[in-house]
Amino acid sequence: MKKSKIVGIGHYVPENVITNEYLSTKMATSDEWITERTGIKERRFFTLGEDTVANMGTRATKLALERAGLQAKDIDFIVFATITPDYYFPGSGVLLGRELELEGIPALDIRNQCSGFVYALSIADQFIRTGMYKTILVVGSEIQSSILNISDEGRGMAVIFGDGAGAVILQATEEEGKGILSTHLHADGRFAEELIVKAPSSSMPNRRYPDVQQLTDLSEAEPYMNGNAVFKHAVTRLNEAVQEALSTNNYTADDIDLLVPHQANARITNYLRDTLKLPENKVVSNIHKYGNTTAASIPIAMSEAWAEGRIKENDLICLAAFGSGFTWASALIRW
Repeated sequence: MKKSKIVGIGHYVPENVITNEYLSTKMATSDEWITERTGIKERRFFTLGEDTVANMGTRATKLALERAGLQAKDIDFIVFATITPDYYFPGSGVLLGRELELEGIPALDIRNQCSGFVYALSIADQFIRTGMYKTILVVGSEIQSSILNISDEGRGMAVIFGDGAGAVILQATEEEGKGILSTHLHADGRFAEELIVKAPSSSMPNRRYPDVQQLTDLSEAEPYMNGNAVFKHAVTRLNEAVQEALSTNNYTADDIDLLVPHQANARITNYLRDTLKLPENKVVSNIHKYGNTTAASIPIAMSEAWAEGRIKENDLICLAAFGSGFTWASALIRW
């Protein structure tokens, strides 16, 4: 049976390192406060005029292609996950295709927030299983720093998020037991307002600029999160997603060689690790370096883990994500 296999993986993060100490000069916080609550020590912010969502994705893609021994012309479909596109429209997928000089190659943009990369991976996997495409590029890329309110008022969100991009190349394989074994996608819109950027929206009156400046509540244009609700749902849904992937393929947590969870908060990752009774060396955590990069977090973490030799031939890799929507997803991969 034809399945898809990850043949190359890469990532890119901006050069601009933002430490907790720096943020403490802009708001009432400290390295100790941020580290205790999130596990984050630093994050990357884009450089205006140098980094865009599309070109960060391009840089991650070029590394993935190099590691796969492929060229851009080998790509016949793009799936691009982001909640921070370069333009309101068109999506960043076509901009990435332009940078890679892929004239006529289709690009699909999706926005499933922190679950975006696993959703995108699942979509690409289905296209390969049907035989429609042979080599698919899946990208997660985000620039979130430009919307953050770096002040005492916005402290709760401003310390969490960072910018970056990750990419994988999928190709068809008929190797027995290899590749993406299964993917699992879920959503529950009852909790949409618990983690949200509310405005500007198409349903608000007089959306034309400069009318947007006349929002009665400017905070609606900033990210809002009910942290307690997100944490409680995240630890439950992430565990469910992992267990679903394992049971579908007749495995248990003991069979996992490496768990790559979305990098939302170190406390969430640690809770999931403890619930699954996995040793620390079997769970990837790089949130201390990059913060929460939303759709980019899993491919960045995978790319680093691969480069460090933590992902090896025949390893069983589990991906798990949870985010705004609420959405959650998992994928089980035999490398």
